[in-house]
Amino acid sequence: MQYGPYEIIRNAISLFVTKIFHPNARLIRYPCYLRNSKNILINKGFTCGYNCRIESIQTDNKYGTIRFGENVKIGDSVHIASADSVEIGNNVLIASHVFISDLDHGTYNGNNQTSPETNPDDRKIFSKPIQIGNNVWVGENVVILKGVNIGDGCIIGANSVVTKDVEKNCIVAGVPATIIKRFNYQTCKWENINKFNNTEFHHFKK
Repeated sequence: MQYGPYEIIRNAISLFVTKIFHPNARLIRYPCYLRNSKNILINKGFTCGYNCRIESIQTDNKYGTIRFGENVKIGDSVHIASADSVEIGNNVLIASHVFISDLDHGTYNGNNQTSPETNPDDRKIFSKPIQIGNNVWVGENVVILKGVNIGDGCIIGANSVVTKDVEKNCIVAGVPATIIKRFNYQTCKWENINKFNNTEFHHFKK
C-alpha cells in the first residue's frame, strides 16, 4: 500500500508515540482513546486505525478488562467497551466502525426489568464476558453484544449484529446474525449449511 505525504507524516508521528507508550504494538494511529489503559492488554503486532475508542469501564469497584492476542488488526472508528471481560484471540482482523461491548445499561428480560422512566445513564450496568477466537474476520459495521463467544476461524459478515455464540469455522450474517456457511475439511470448501448433516453441529465447545 502506498501512502501520500500527509499520511506518511501522520503514520510517522503515530509510530513514534506508539513505541513510547505501547512498545509491543506495531502501530496505533492517533487520535486513539484508551480509557483506563492499565486494564487493556495490547500484544505483539497490534495495529489500529484512527479514532478508535477502547475503554475499560468501572462498575462496583471493578474494572473491565480487554485483552488482545498477537497480530490483531482493527480499522478506523472501532469502539470496544468492557465492564467485565473482552478477549480477542490471535490474528484477528476487525474492519472499521465495529462495536464490541460486554455490557448493557439496564435489563429488559426476566424479572425486575428496568423502567423506561429511568434515565438511561442512571440504569444499572449488566455485563457478561465476550470471547473472540483466533483467525476471526469481523466485517464492517458489525455489532457484537455481551455474552457472545465466537469460535476460531469465523467470518462475521458486514452490518451483522451478533447476539449469540458462533461455532468455529462458520460464516454468519444478518440481524440477528445466523450461520450461512460452515467450512468442510473433507472438501476444503465453505459450504451452505443445508449441505451438512445438522446433527453433527449440536454442540459448540467454548
